[in-house]
Amino acid sequence: MSTFLNTSIVGGPLLFALYGVTAVSLIVLAARRLPTPSTLIGLGLVVGGAAAGWTLSWLVSDVWDLFGVSLSTTTRLWAAGFFGALALIVFALVTARRWRRMVAVVAIPLLLLSAAAGVNADFGQFTTVRTALGLPTYDSLAVATSGSTPATGVVGTVTIPATTSGFAARSALVYLPPAARRTNPPALPVVEMLSGQPGSPADVFTAGHLATILDGYAAAHGGVAPIVVVPDQLGAPEQNPMCVDSTLGNSASYLTKDVPDWIRAHLHVAAGPAGWAIAGFSQGGTCSIQLGAAHPELYGTILDISGELAPQKGSVAQTIAAGFAGDATAYAAAAPVSVLAAHAPYENLTVIVAVGGDDTRYLPWSQSVKDAADQAGAHTHFIVSPGTAHDWHTVQYAWTQALPVLAESTGLSGLS
Repeated sequence: MSTFLNTSIVGGPLLFALYGVTAVSLIVLAARRLPTPSTLIGLGLVVGGAAAGWTLSWLVSDVWDLFGVSLSTTTRLWAAGFFGALALIVFALVTARRWRRMVAVVAIPLLLLSAAAGVNADFGQFTTVRTALGLPTYDSLAVATSGSTPATGVVGTVTIPATTSGFAARSALVYLPPAARRTNPPALPVVEMLSGQPGSPADVFTAGHLATILDGYAAAHGGVAPIVVVPDQLGAPEQNPMCVDSTLGNSASYLTKDVPDWIRAHLHVAAGPAGWAIAGFSQGGTCSIQLGAAHPELYGTILDISGELAPQKGSVAQTIAAGFAGDATAYAAAAPVSVLAAHAPYENLTVIVAVGGDDTRYLPWSQSVKDAADQAGAHTHFIVSPGTAHDWHTVQYAWTQALPVLAESTGLSGLS
């Protein structure tokens, strides 16, 4: 059972077997010995269904903006293919002989699973059967460290109390590199890493593969890598406190007071801001630049991956009402570019901005944030992930490319 739960669903035999069986069922439904008038009608329905799927994806993404991101070409093609294939199945149910209708019935769940798996593979959100089912992935940090050798990095869950903020946070995750598990470990740099919304701290490791990336870096640098703490900035997947203190929860105080206090009390990390970084993806990326730019006394490095241009919870009016008590001025002041301008000039702040090259919405936003950091006197780096959009593939590329910069800015490179 464990082997099955840990089977990849973003590639590998299980995914391709699903695609293959689904394709065979559709080929059977489409096959005809000789063209007939009904065949042409069916072909027209398939083309019309595909066009409808593409149009619907455009409406959902670019007109109605239901998800807050612009869907990639791959996902739009899956939508078109799904509705085109669905039209074929419905046509077979109405016109085909009994045995073909039976094939059509079986093809419906296969098509649903294939389309869902294809879109998921594009985003890279759920990587295994276990994560798709929402089953626990990581043990407590104490259990994780006791069950492995100091030669390997480990990931485990911890509870970070909201002593000051009162924020209702879920469990956090911590990555300890091999060097942190030695008998006399060095004081390592630490990164607060924030997932997107909807999401959870585990996404950083299950979808972002961050432990694998850090283990690879540590293997090439004598076991040295940053300690990464992934707190919960949301409270629940569907919530979005926008990393400010408000009636939605004191998320900002939790991340800049409670979490750093816990880190200093429980982990052997660098003492000053030069060795501290804050990072995040999407909503978490917005938080990273908001909080990092507002607290240079805490963080010397920021890694903003596909962050928003401003906090958002619905429309601008809804955002102002929900998170800023109706104060439009406070909302404007919370935008990353405004925070950077308000705290300029910076003396020792490194800002790394990363974004997917196909992320048509966030690419210009990220460029604006990078430009604002330049103007504020920060040392900036801009990373564009080729061929990816607003997805976890971008996160993986960003971390891989940002690690050398982060190692230099936090002093990590001097420890290896």
